[in-house]
Amino acid sequence: MSSNAQSQLSTLSSRAQAHAHPGAIGSPLWDVVNDLWHPQDNPNGYVNLGIAENLLMHHELEKHIAQNFKLPLHAFTYGNGPLGSKRLKTAVARFLNRRLEPVTQLEAQHIVITNGTSHSIEHTSWAFCNPGDGFLLGQPYYGAFLPDIALRPGVEVVKVPLKHIGPMNLEAVEEYESVLLAAKERGVTVRALMLCNPHNPLGRCYSREVIIAYMRLCQRYQIHLVSDEIYAFSVWKNERDAAPAPVDFVSALSIPLDSIMDPALLHVLWGVSKDFGANGLRVGFVISQHNEAFRQALLSVAIYSYASSVSEHIVANILEDDAWVDEYIRTNQARLAESYAFVVDFLRKHDITYTPGANAAFFIVPDLGKAYLERHGNRKGSDADNITGEIMQLLMKNKVFLTSGPYFGAQSPGLFRLVFSQPREVLDEGLKRMLAAIS
Repeated sequence: MSSNAQSQLSTLSSRAQAHAHPGAIGSPLWDVVNDLWHPQDNPNGYVNLGIAENLLMHHELEKHIAQNFKLPLHAFTYGNGPLGSKRLKTAVARFLNRRLEPVTQLEAQHIVITNGTSHSIEHTSWAFCNPGDGFLLGQPYYGAFLPDIALRPGVEVVKVPLKHIGPMNLEAVEEYESVLLAAKERGVTVRALMLCNPHNPLGRCYSREVIIAYMRLCQRYQIHLVSDEIYAFSVWKNERDAAPAPVDFVSALSIPLDSIMDPALLHVLWGVSKDFGANGLRVGFVISQHNEAFRQALLSVAIYSYASSVSEHIVANILEDDAWVDEYIRTNQARLAESYAFVVDFLRKHDITYTPGANAAFFIVPDLGKAYLERHGNRKGSDADNITGEIMQLLMKNKVFLTSGPYFGAQSPGLFRLVFSQPREVLDEGLKRMLAAIS
């Protein structure tokens, strides 16, 4: 580092210094999105099979927005304030009441709108935890949970290793409790627990029985349960895997809480980034039906998560159109199932094992480490231990991006998260490059 760079660094806070160097985020994804492959315009760019975006319905989405975009003059003002527009909150409450079957009907005042679900996650961490407190998170996990929970709130992500159990099993709840108690022994007070349902990266759903077990755990220790349900409507039929048997999606909002947990401890997150393929609109929702104090507290920080009035208008237009929404969800689910089947057939053809049983979201977890070692002779010692990094380098050399296991808390080497919600030509090109990398 040059002396000038050192001088600049010394003027920053310690927290800024920790992130003011290349690679601080631990992933090359921003390099990838700035150099995306296109068969004609950029044939030497990166094929992106690593970022959780759904491109399968963009033409339908673009058409609906173009046909209904008539921006009201009110959109050029501060609207109804930083907690979000009344119109959109009413629209999303109505939409989720139709789809999630909540025990208590959602009302507009139960909802806080944010500029993306990442900010919704951060708000829960800020509101429920003091700096130094703990937020439980099972492994594997969505990688961005770590900065969303920890970076600015100063909260510790207390990871729960679940290598031999899996987060969807009842036995996992006991592991959460053990980790909670161990954290307490070392002076960390756990204040909340994060569930991702449907799960990223496993693409599976929690059963009602297991969700209730997590609820009882939260009640026992008086901690908040945050259910991130951002893939709630990206559930599809798996016609390739015989086992494990898929579980239908159950929203935490649909479970009666009498004698289970204090309703004030339950909070649900949702947004349009995944189910409506609209990461760029930046609209997320915090749903807390029984904790007015939490919602009121967010008013003090919501200025930093103010959603765009233009985005709010677009999303309200979408959610108010019942017939279009219902057809969109049906078509999207069918295309997700087709894309999953296409990738599974490719993996099987080329003897690449993967974690089976997905029926939701956009993910397959192939074991590229095993496939690589089988092609190059099984190795022992440090080579096998470092196999994930070695394969990641080969993938990037071949200009195809998958998310590596360490980023999402994988507990076995050689695992990667592959996003299949891409047009067929992108999948085809990316899978060929992936195969070339490990071969």
